[in-house]
Amino acid sequence: HANDVDYDAYLANDRTLADPDVIAVQSGPVRLRIINGATATAFWISAGGLAAQVVAVDGNKVSPIARASIPLAQGQRVDLLVQIPPEGGAFPILAQVENALMQTGVILATAGANIAIVPVLAENPAPFVDLTFDSSLSALTPLPAKPADALLHVALGMEAGYRWTINGAAHGEAAPLQAALGSRVEMMFMNPTMMMHPMHLHGHHFQVVDLGLGRFNGPKRDVVMVPPGGMVTVAVDFDKAGKWYLHCHHLYHMASGMMTSVTVA
Repeated sequence: HANDVDYDAYLANDRTLADPDVIAVQSGPVRLRIINGATATAFWISAGGLAAQVVAVDGNKVSPIARASIPLAQGQRVDLLVQIPPEGGAFPILAQVENALMQTGVILATAGANIAIVPVLAENPAPFVDLTFDSSLSALTPLPAKPADALLHVALGMEAGYRWTINGAAHGEAAPLQAALGSRVEMMFMNPTMMMHPMHLHGHHFQVVDLGLGRFNGPKRDVVMVPPGGMVTVAVDFDKAGKWYLHCHHLYHMASGMMTSVTVA
């Protein structure tokens, strides 16, 4: 179950592919920061025929890796380094809705390039987003090696009437989670529901350390997708006192209860 809200159009820089944003570029390397600002939609990002490397996610550097297609959940960001060939041309950067045909995007174009119309419907549906991409990433500046001081279980839930929960409670029904200032905390997200949940922690970046396949030096993020039936563990150093929201970045889920906070003191 991917999209529980249908839209009649999808935008990139506020425009559809019927009248896309054409970005002037020159031959050579171009760095793109792609932001999924959608309320309820995950996308697959493609640079088409351009050679592309992922160099950062959510503003954090990763070991550069070539990828032809990149899943991007609500609230996530990815930095792509693409190479514009010496002969120039026009190059679509596309975002296709998961499990659907609709797509949007921008066009990178050198001076005088012929810009062809790109259809708003792809030839084939995109797959569901998953964690294959994250499992291939490694942080360039990982958290310092140390054992966790605490483990927080974060069970994501769905109930009748479009009610979404964390640890069995909607926002406002339960006390905030607790963490000691200066502590290393691991949060284990568990998702028995039939939808992916992009979980976002305010005020901090965390490191993905387990996707259910064993420990690894994963990427540093502030939004991680937790797939249906999946488990994701992240480690975070709580170095700022205060009350920090933790919520699903599918905003209809957040508004219907899938939000809590972490009190750091």
